[in-house]
Amino acid sequence: MAKTEVILTHNVVGLGGESDQVKVAAGYARNYLFPQGLAIPVTAANKRRLEVLRQRRAERESHELNSMTELAQSLSKLTLVIAMKTGEDGKLFGSVTAGTIADELKHQFEAAVDKRKIHLPQPIKKLGEHDVELRLHQDVVTTLKVRVDSTTPAAKPAESPAAEGRAAKEPAAAKAAPAEKPEARKEKERSQRKPRPGKAETT
Repeated sequence: MAKTEVILTHNVVGLGGESDQVKVAAGYARNYLFPQGLAIPVTAANKRRLEVLRQRRAERESHELNSMTELAQSLSKLTLVIAMKTGEDGKLFGSVTAGTIADELKHQFEAAVDKRKIHLPQPIKKLGEHDVELRLHQDVVTTLKVRVDSTTPAAKPAESPAAEGRAAKEPAAAKAAPAEKPEARKEKERSQRKPRPGKAETT
């Protein structure tokens, strides 16, 4: 397959950045890179454009570095809370992936982070706090705190036998006091009875 050398005018994944001179298949250059404006042929005239391309690349990379540094500083101060359903044993239904974290960052904080920059060796499958590494740039690495909470209501704890015993005693204590003795009741009635008016004496 014939090869040709081209000068990249834009960053092309897998090939390089603007101002890089790379060899590619002639058909790939002719049918894709040139029509898309991603590269130009290596000629004496185009070589004079290299300095402009290098300057533009330096400015772009400096801007990316500054942006990612600022983003890293902001994210390092945040705690991303993700709510998940759990079973009775506290295990998650499903798991938290890099894609989940990227979506929640966008939704909660309007922070655009490519999921490929979220370094998660394996999906999170436990509740609690987790430190997740973010590789935002080749020179910028930070840590994001991710807290996984459960949306499943906690089951009410069963009452202990001691508590049940106390509950059983309470009704007994709430019973009415025993009836008064007949003698005490009569004495009470006499003390409450009004004295009758005396009769007029006859002469």
